[in-house]
Amino acid sequence: MSTSPYFTSSGRQTRSAAREAISALSTKQKQPRRHIKIEYEKRQQEAVASEDNKIGDVAAKKRKKEIPATKAHTSGWEPANWREQLANIREMRKSRDAPVDSQGCEKTADVNQSPETVRYQVLISLMLSSQTKDQVTFAAMEKLKAYGLTIENILKTTTGKIGELIYPVGFWKKKADYIKDATKICAEKYNGDIPPTVEELVKLPGVGPKMAHITMNVAWGQVTGIGVDTHVHRISNRLGWVKKPTKVPEDTRLAVESWLPREEWDELNLLLVGFGQQTCLPVGPQCETCLNCKICPEGRRRTRGKPEKKTNKKSPKRRKR
Repeated sequence: MSTSPYFTSSGRQTRSAAREAISALSTKQKQPRRHIKIEYEKRQQEAVASEDNKIGDVAAKKRKKEIPATKAHTSGWEPANWREQLANIREMRKSRDAPVDSQGCEKTADVNQSPETVRYQVLISLMLSSQTKDQVTFAAMEKLKAYGLTIENILKTTTGKIGELIYPVGFWKKKADYIKDATKICAEKYNGDIPPTVEELVKLPGVGPKMAHITMNVAWGQVTGIGVDTHVHRISNRLGWVKKPTKVPEDTRLAVESWLPREEWDELNLLLVGFGQQTCLPVGPQCETCLNCKICPEGRRRTRGKPEKKTNKKSPKRRKR
């Protein structure tokens, strides 16, 4: 009989015991009846086997349908060694002492404020973070909060004053305008809150896909996509996590999301940003001390060592005697 998850072992034991009892009793019957018993047992066995086969077929069909979403998501191409690479990055990041861990957008909002204000502050922090180091963003957020970082207060503040408070973040003049305009939209269209979807967030001035996805994760508690900044973009290409090299972060996000199981999306940005700040640096990455050195294409290339160039030394001329 075939094994089936819909047919319990206890049920099998009961049916088997019944058949054995029938067989034991039948040996006491007269000889002419043995032929009838054998035919009956044969028919019974055939019926049970047929039933098991049907149940097995149903179970097989159900197993085919019940494919986990993550496996279905990763059924195509995926990079070699990515699980080991990710585990190594987690090991290297276990101390959580990179700048992003203490000064990232998760740490900038005042949790004592209302939920609407906390979400607004997370959004502003991300708007400031573009092309800016976490330390500079954190300092600007501290000044804004001390001034009063609420939608009501920023609406009453001039862009000049906002610029003064956020200086020296990258592109601070443009960001001051973006903050003022985005704050007005939040007040008028979202009743003093921030947009609740990625599609609406990216319509705000100065907000791109990376900011939108991280905002959804940190402010709204929803994982809608991977936040890909310059660190995630650079590291994904170095590790070989994209089938073909990508030139912009949004292409990297789509490429990585196409194979990475969804349960890994949540912390990927935080892991890789800190890893990029401490080990996989933009210039002069610390490949020699990286646990992924031997399973990372870039690490192998950088630590392989270049062959020494051959120099053609001219033999000294013999002096004429």
